Amino acid sequence: MFLREYIYNELQDVYPPEELKSLAKIISKEILQLSELDCYTGKYADLLTDKRDLLRNAIQRLRQFEPLQYIQGLAPFCGWLFCVAPGVLIPRPETEELAALIIKESSADSRILDIGTGSGCIAITLSKNIPGAVVEGWDVSEKALKIARRNNEELQANVSFCLVDILNDGIENKTFDIIVSNPPYITEKEKADMHPNVLNWEPDLALFVPDNDPLLFYRRIAKVGKNMLSPKGRLYFEINQYYSQETAQMLEDFGYKDIRIVKDLFENDRIITATL
Repeated sequence: MFLREYIYNELQDVYPPEELKSLAKIISKEILQLSELDCYTGKYADLLTDKRDLLRNAIQRLRQFEPLQYIQGLAPFCGWLFCVAPGVLIPRPETEELAALIIKESSADSRILDIGTGSGCIAITLSKNIPGAVVEGWDVSEKALKIARRNNEELQANVSFCLVDILNDGIENKTFDIIVSNPPYITEKEKADMHPNVLNWEPDLALFVPDNDPLLFYRRIAKVGKNMLSPKGRLYFEINQYYSQETAQMLEDFGYKDIRIVKDLFENDRIITATL
């Protein structure tokens, strides 16, 4: 049996045909370290024992809807590969757009705070792309911070990471030119539409907010930002597309100016930025 056929047979009752093609390619090239040609012409029976074990492990985990990024332990973001594992959110293309916008609009030597840093993908990307930037990343999860610090070291960035519960901790008297956050913003009622590989594997702590308070994190960060942002300092949020207008109104109520909603590559309201 050819390798591609074996992968298809093992996963066809779990994943649709269009996903199977991509999965077979990634498993062959990135997990088994084989060529694309081997995927089509190589035979399962010819695999060495260690590669058979890798393949079986990957298939078993995929059958449980574990994200491929967790199986690989890596996820791409803005041209770099970040270590990821259960306990941190897998970086999304929409978040790359958020990082790119900040890089475009920021000056050198900016003091930047990333709240809810997760894997550190935003903070590290900003550190590597904005000359002279001083960047901090905060998260409530020790597990996430451990991964973020590993990424910081492996990608040779210069971010300081701190354990901070933005909802409950007293905040130090610090000043930043930019505060960015991709906080939890999916409401509980939206769970019904989510795929098992997100719902069953990625951390609830990084995903969900109560149905009755969808702006929970945005409101708190906006309030904290009033004291921590420098004059003309800016907020950048990744947002829930269904609450873009409410988020903009909340920022206006707090006295922020130059409020702007930016659409993502799928034409959904995804980023909001405002000036103190």
